[in-house]
Amino acid sequence: MRSLPRPSGPRLSGTVAVLAIAAAVLLGASAFAPASASASASASVPRAAAADGTPDQTFTIRDPRIIESSGLAASRLHPGVYWTHNDSDDGPYVFAVDSRTGETVATITMEGVGEPRDVEAISIGSDGNVYVGDIGDNLNGSWDHVWIYRFPEPKRLKDTTVRATQFTVTYADGPRNAEALMVDPRTGRVYIASKNDNGGGLYEGPARLTPSGTNVFRRIGEVPWVTDGAFSPDGTELVLRSYFSARGYVWKDGRLGEDHAVHAPFQGQAESVTYTADGSALMFGSEGKESEVVREDLDNGKGSGGKDKASGGSSSGSAGSSTPGGGAGTADGGGTQGSATLGAFILIGCAVLFFGFKRLRGKP
Repeated sequence: MRSLPRPSGPRLSGTVAVLAIAAAVLLGASAFAPASASASASASVPRAAAADGTPDQTFTIRDPRIIESSGLAASRLHPGVYWTHNDSDDGPYVFAVDSRTGETVATITMEGVGEPRDVEAISIGSDGNVYVGDIGDNLNGSWDHVWIYRFPEPKRLKDTTVRATQFTVTYADGPRNAEALMVDPRTGRVYIASKNDNGGGLYEGPARLTPSGTNVFRRIGEVPWVTDGAFSPDGTELVLRSYFSARGYVWKDGRLGEDHAVHAPFQGQAESVTYTADGSALMFGSEGKESEVVREDLDNGKGSGGKDKASGGSSSGSAGSSTPGGGAGTADGGGTQGSATLGAFILIGCAVLFFGFKRLRGKP
């Protein structure tokens, strides 16, 4: 089933409008900045790696078919390989990308799932299955149900067609837009994080999904604006990212605990995040042609962000954040880097303007 036609006319929210105006001011101010400031900003953005053949490093997605990579999941069977997909109604396709080269090494076509509507997320469970979240809603909560697709991760990397199981999903408190789907590696339970201009909610699925009937997801916590999320391989932390920042949450007994800042790169359309299979780093992805997937190393002795959790902030300070970024000023949202550089502000401004333009076109 294809998406309904998007309504004509501007759909820019008050929040985004204010941010866009602020971005324009910042961009105007950049004309008076010294050349060294622009050079510093450019130097701070990691460039594509993977040329040395080392897996799980920053890499560029080379496949010209992948122009809206909206989800990311590290393979459990194939070291250095990442599963991704386009968003919107691209079709029932999932791609395996080798981080050593950035090339697609397998294209999976799902059958038995109808026609995907707005695929936004992907995760791999401890059961060895790949979970694909057809959970986006371009009309901000108009679909009365969404879907999750599941299929076993292929043991061999080759182009193939797989029969996937389709699960119908509703929310206990009504329809909503979402872009993040995470599978708890210890319990196998599926979680979805919704998003809107005022933040979002974390929703818990049933203990086991059923292909017959409807799977009702219930709200169990408040989270900032979220574009993707991922559990650590040991299931002790949940990382949620937004367009401008990311936060890590202690995860215990299926509930959010203390949260702390996680360093995230500035990206034009920040859409995805996953842990490396060994849990030593986070991989951050974005949309666009030949988009980069950026590695951020972790210090697991001090939490996902490489900072002491006590200094990264408490849950009372961010879990209910009303800003789309869920943080303030810096990419890690914790204020630990001091004053942001002019170059960083310019990057934020560009991202805001890009996001606002997409909202004007009716695409969240």
